[in-house]
Amino acid sequence: MGSTTVEQTMSSSVSARVGGLLALGGQVYSNSSACTTGTEAVINAYLHIREGRSKRMLAGGSEGHSQYIWAGFDAMRVLGRGFNDQPERASRPMSASTGGFIPGSGAGVLMLESLDSAQARGAHLYAEVIGGNVNSGGQRGKGSMTAPNPTGVRKCIQAALADAGIEGSAIDAINGHLTGTMADPYEVENWKVALGVEASKLPFINATKGMIGHALGAAGGIECVGTVLQLSRGFLHGSVNCEDLHPALADYADRIVRKTIDKKINVMAKASFGFGDVNGCVLFKRFA
Repeated sequence: MGSTTVEQTMSSSVSARVGGLLALGGQVYSNSSACTTGTEAVINAYLHIREGRSKRMLAGGSEGHSQYIWAGFDAMRVLGRGFNDQPERASRPMSASTGGFIPGSGAGVLMLESLDSAQARGAHLYAEVIGGNVNSGGQRGKGSMTAPNPTGVRKCIQAALADAGIEGSAIDAINGHLTGTMADPYEVENWKVALGVEASKLPFINATKGMIGHALGAAGGIECVGTVLQLSRGFLHGSVNCEDLHPALADYADRIVRKTIDKKINVMAKASFGFGDVNGCVLFKRFA
């Protein structure tokens, strides 16, 4: 074992390493909430800045690739196996032929800061965070270590709306968690109930994981970056590999973005739901 083994394996190694490379002050820490980690980090930074404790913070998530991690999920029988010879088709959120999620890795980080700070340094402004919420379903009711409690999910979305001071009707699009498992239809249903709309009036919804797989702790960070880019550049990316839409989602067919479209949107929601029945929802607004 080398002398840097502890540095490489401690749970805060990524934030500590980045903090040292960039000589960061303020608070340097690593939160850990399974697949909600990246989104939770963005919300934490947003609240930190809103409360006046920092002018700016880097926030997001990262995940390394490891056959040991993937083997654990494979033992749970939650990984897709039906397209091993066609990897580009393997990750299939909202598809009838999905057989589970496809693991991914990487990182996604946003710079969050107060408007005064951004304008003072001449920063390019991609979007505004207008609200967010993190909660737990308590593993009660239909919730468990691996499945979200629908009541907790809906409360998280509604609390994010309340924090932003907007109604559900103000959301133009959703970037879902949508992993390519049996939970996808339930997630879309939870959005419908939480926003108080009919299926035909649900905001447009897309899934990034069809393109990049499920990056676990990095997923929320990567997908928050993708959400901000869609807002700032005026498009909604397609949800690839769901041409055979899950039959439980038939009523939402016109609201699921399956091919990339040019569309100027104002408010987009990003949510993540992780093992341990933990939820996070952050609301971004296009900066005009």
